Amino acid sequence: MTVFEPIAVRVGGGCPICNRPSDPRVRPFCSERCQQLDLGRWLTESYRVPGQPLEEDDAAEAFSQSSPSRDED
Repeated sequence: MTVFEPIAVRVGGGCPICNRPSDPRVRPFCSERCQQLDLGRWLTESYRVPGQPLEEDDAAEAFSQSSPSRDED
């Protein structure tokens, strides 16, 4: 039997960047600045989803299998 760990869920609380109270206009952040900082961290891959890294060949193979063929016109 597999046991799954519970996932942490943010309920209420403050801004995930600076911990100030959240602003409803930019929720869950307190300001547009913190919202942009978080976006930048995702875009520069500072945040990563946990898991086993794929080998380069595995990633290319998985992509080619999921992409529709362009040979047919």
